[in-house]
Amino acid sequence: MDINPKTADTTAFAYMGDAVYEVYIRRYVIESTAVKNTERNAFAIGFVKADSQAEIIRTMLREEFLTEEEIRLVKRARNRTNTSRPRGSSPAAYKWATGFEALIGWLYLSGDETRLLEVERRAVEIHEAVHQNTQKNA
Repeated sequence: MDINPKTADTTAFAYMGDAVYEVYIRRYVIESTAVKNTERNAFAIGFVKADSQAEIIRTMLREEFLTEEEIRLVKRARNRTNTSRPRGSSPAAYKWATGFEALIGWLYLSGDETRLLEVERRAVEIHEAVHQNTQKNA
């Protein structure tokens, strides 16, 4: 498989990234002592839904957390996504989420485990910070 972020199929990266991130989040949820067994799925969905992933990747861009190569890949994946009616989110959020998943998939397939873990950990931190702020403002 061509894993060059400039030419490879970003849809394939996003497909893989969806699965890789889901596994990471499921493990995170299982290891979290604050989550009851009955609440695991609902808790995990908060991390993997398109709106959350879109917020995560936009925050990473604002923070300049991503490398130039990663930014180009995310934007290429976002722009390639063609959806008329995503379920449960806006078309814009879905496109950003696809860019996030493509980044995860590319890092995984390229074997860059260190950077993949950095991105996954930062994603969780961002999501939790946003979730905590939402709870405080409710």
